[in-house]
Amino acid sequence: MSAQENKVTHWPLIEDLHVFLTIARNKSFSRAASELGLSPSYISKRINILEKHLDTRLFFRNNRTMRLTPDGEKALSGAMSVIGSMDKFISDLAEWRDSIIGSINISCSFGFGLSHISDAVSELSKIYPALNIKLTLSDREVDLVEEDVDIEIRIGEDIKDLYIAKLLFENKRIICASPAYIATYGMPETISDLQKHRCLFIQERNASFGLWSLTNGSDIMQVHVKNKLSSNSGGVVLNWALKGHGIALRSLWDVQKHLESGELIHVLPQWYQNANISAVYSTRPSGSARLKVCIDFLVQYFRENPPLHR
Repeated sequence: MSAQENKVTHWPLIEDLHVFLTIARNKSFSRAASELGLSPSYISKRINILEKHLDTRLFFRNNRTMRLTPDGEKALSGAMSVIGSMDKFISDLAEWRDSIIGSINISCSFGFGLSHISDAVSELSKIYPALNIKLTLSDREVDLVEEDVDIEIRIGEDIKDLYIAKLLFENKRIICASPAYIATYGMPETISDLQKHRCLFIQERNASFGLWSLTNGSDIMQVHVKNKLSSNSGGVVLNWALKGHGIALRSLWDVQKHLESGELIHVLPQWYQNANISAVYSTRPSGSARLKVCIDFLVQYFRENPPLHR
């Protein structure tokens, strides 16, 4: 690689080119500052930075006159070309976004749908305003083809082979209980101790009732737990755990804030259940522009807004 190829290029900012064009058009720094709603000192600062990036002087200035240097005249033509290209880029991008039309049906569980997917869909709708988005929340098993669902946000590893899954973020379910429960019934020391405790069970989809499948990263244990309280709602089970009714197995994204506040205690922290969150769909996204942009958006959205760090 040559020294020229290895040289770091410091590109001028579009904002500075816009300031430069405004000054050249007005033939005055003060009039340009007034038009842009900026202070004259800020305008001068941006031009000084632009001149450093371009390694040239753009204006001859004194108390009575201001005019472009020969390099400034050349830079004016180039800046107009760059700004024109940027305008076309933004216009083309807007047209492409507006061309993403039609309907997209998304399905998700109630808990994660309310707390996270509803916000994601809100942002998606702002970016692609011509897209009709339907978000259905349900804790039952969904047949993507029969129910005409384009994307299901699935928690856990139970994904049919005929479906395609795109990982949105890694997650696990952990065992937890309130300090009041632990004070009354004691802290489980081993996996087998869970069978002696009051466990709060959530009946999800077609999961086996009263059975927790747990791993420590190498071993997998199937634990049959006893329960006096059960529900098909994760929110209800979490509420019962907070009120001291028993031990719960809940997603880390759902209980992290309660662990940090001390409202819940992490029980048997070496044991957990894999519960990654994925976008699941039945057809290759390359065949549908709207499906592809939605999946790409969800991946990027959760990369920038991980639920465990909100």
